[in-house]
Amino acid sequence: RTHEHAMQKSQPKLRVLMPLPDTDFDTTESSVPWDHLNKVFGDDIEFHFATENGKVASCDPLLLTGVIFGMLGASEEAKNCYYRMIQTENYKNPLKYSQIQSQDYDCILLPGGHAKGMRQYLESQELRDAVLPFFKDCLIEDSMKVTAAICHGVVALSRIIDPESGKSILYDVKTTSLPKHMEMAAYYLTAWKLGTYYRTYPKYVQDEVTESLKDPTQYIVGPYNLTGNL
Repeated sequence: RTHEHAMQKSQPKLRVLMPLPDTDFDTTESSVPWDHLNKVFGDDIEFHFATENGKVASCDPLLLTGVIFGMLGASEEAKNCYYRMIQTENYKNPLKYSQIQSQDYDCILLPGGHAKGMRQYLESQELRDAVLPFFKDCLIEDSMKVTAAICHGVVALSRIIDPESGKSILYDVKTTSLPKHMEMAAYYLTAWKLGTYYRTYPKYVQDEVTESLKDPTQYIVGPYNLTGNL
């Protein structure tokens, strides 16, 4: 029993990297996966965070207070997850994108967000260079590595070009993202007050992601839902 216990303790932790922009990432899409995976794996998982220059990140503030008339923000559960996440030591001490060593991780998790601060993360060549070899490792048969992306996080993946093929790394895979009907609904419901707050770019997320694929049928819209679910 002592030997078995020692062997169990010697097993390496699952290491998850969550890159973030300095600000405006989605409260729910970052903290709820963090909370869920910590509950599932307990002491056997370790999260690390990265921002462009090692600055401690902060989520979209409107998602904490309510986007419009106190509505459309993160749920209380998601906000509580976020407040717990930002108190962790690794969150308070993020890596720089340029310091990411992708071989050190079992999973890279790319959350989304729609406010303009997300552009720093979505347009970073340093982040693309760090994620590219990791994603390619995920495609190796019997690989245990996982690349996960939520909402606008899929845009970050779609913009990574494999130098060997000249195509997006998503070219041959099935994927989803923030669907167009949800992005349009959020924009048209709030534009009178918030302008283009819900439009990170003029092109819709679904359209950009679909353009990176070999065949548009590789894009999976999912159930028709205007509000999403926690």
